[in-house]
Amino acid sequence: MWHGAVAQDDVVQNRPYTDLRPFHFGILVGTHLQDLEFVNAGPQVVTLEDGTQQTTDITADQDRWDNGFNVGVLGELRLSEHFQFRMAPTLYFGTRHIRFHNRNEQSEEATNTRQQSMKTVYFGSSFDLIFASKRNGNHRPYMMMGLSPIVNLTGKDNDYIKLKRYDCYFEAGLGCDFYLPFFKLRPELKFMYGLTNSLDTKHADRMRDVSMRPYALSVNKSRSKMIVLTFFFE
Repeated sequence: MWHGAVAQDDVVQNRPYTDLRPFHFGILVGTHLQDLEFVNAGPQVVTLEDGTQQTTDITADQDRWDNGFNVGVLGELRLSEHFQFRMAPTLYFGTRHIRFHNRNEQSEEATNTRQQSMKTVYFGSSFDLIFASKRNGNHRPYMMMGLSPIVNLTGKDNDYIKLKRYDCYFEAGLGCDFYLPFFKLRPELKFMYGLTNSLDTKHADRMRDVSMRPYALSVNKSRSKMIVLTFFFE
């Protein structure tokens, strides 16, 4: 009876040799939340169209995490029993909502506000080192960290704020391999943080509408952040 109970608890391993491949490909789909961390310039003196100067105090903020989706492919190299190196070219689609508060234009109820919807399309390629535990049945948890250079494919010259063309993210996260009969499914949750000032600081000088410049100059630094949930199919 005891031997029969042990046999019933044994799990049949799906795809037992899949992790022994020296290199393999896959696809990925997922969703993400993105945010911009602004450093506001504070009160500033601006020159108006008629040549007069005015002191303005405008603040900018992305007041919520905006969602988007991402798709891509991956190639993974087996380094050892527990370590893998992964490269994952990915497209990120989303829209950021930025709110400006002009403290110089007061009404009886609230501070005057303006908004900007910033559509974003990023193309990036993650370069990650993965440390995985020993496989247990049909699952295997892991940790990862790496770098992700990114190219910003969007940006309008008539927006209040414009981001630079290039950025680079540090990323770290957790995931788990699930071995299914016909493929391996890998859910992964990671946090990405921009390593450079992503703000195009020369954008205000190129603006034709002088009245928009105080809003463009209200920020002197920004850092991009993302929380990404990805499903890898390998």
